[in-house]
Amino acid sequence: MTESTQKRQVRRGRIFPEHQSNPETRARRIAQRQELGKRCRQIFEQIRPQLMSNHYNWFIAIDAETGNYLLDEKFDGLMQKVKVHYPSNGKVRLTAFRLNEDGYCGLI
Repeated sequence: MTESTQKRQVRRGRIFPEHQSNPETRARRIAQRQELGKRCRQIFEQIRPQLMSNHYNWFIAIDAETGNYLLDEKFDGLMQKVKVHYPSNGKVRLTAFRLNEDGYCGLI
């Protein structure tokens, strides 16, 4: 056999294998996301009746830690407000809803 036939092709994996997360980390992140969603949903259910009369079908982003929220008629406008009010430090966690009967932002 020649040297070229003996060489086997190395299969490439992920670009950054050191950044892969293990199943425990993924499960913890999913649980944190679900907990955040539950807390934001509670706040949303409390404030939804007052806001629906004047802002029906608008978008709302809720901060579960403070209870503060931002409103905008369009989703892109809401994201611009989020960027202005919450600089990107990676620490702020918001949940977006739509001010209608079920609170969903789109079809599921």
